[in-house]
Amino acid sequence: MLSWIKALLILPFNVLVIIPLLILYFTKYQYKSQPFGFLIVGIGLFLAGSLLAIWTMVLFARIGKGTPAPWNPTKHLIVEGPYRYVRNPMISGVLLMLAGEYFLTGANQLLWWLGVFFLINCIYFPLSEEKHLAERFQDKYTEYKKNVPRWIPRLTPWRQTCMRRDSV
Repeated sequence: MLSWIKALLILPFNVLVIIPLLILYFTKYQYKSQPFGFLIVGIGLFLAGSLLAIWTMVLFARIGKGTPAPWNPTKHLIVEGPYRYVRNPMISGVLLMLAGEYFLTGANQLLWWLGVFFLINCIYFPLSEEKHLAERFQDKYTEYKKNVPRWIPRLTPWRQTCMRRDSV
């Protein structure tokens, strides 16, 4: 449980709360009420992102037997739920929440932060995360990576051919 609290505080809490607050503070952001449509879109994006992130965290705990943090990685490859459509649904959830924060505040600075965060992940995943997954899960990850895109979801769920969840 302590490893999960640590992972949540260091990763999503910083990305979604601390860094946006620092950006807004240092840019002297002043809130102005947003158009009703912006608020609805913002709430919708934030809720959708939250649900996706929570779903993936449950899968990390139940199936992966680890956390999203690199210092306590999963012991099993997760290829269930949203991971059947896209390889990084947890980050997609965080990106949706960041987009929601932008619509709720109207702060262009948060839109820039969303872009920077996405760019960081576009660099980090191929250079580090995917290499570690390939080392740990070998052919299983290679097959998964070949069939499931990194960022743009598949239209249909990927069905494992030679992998069984209990053997992963």
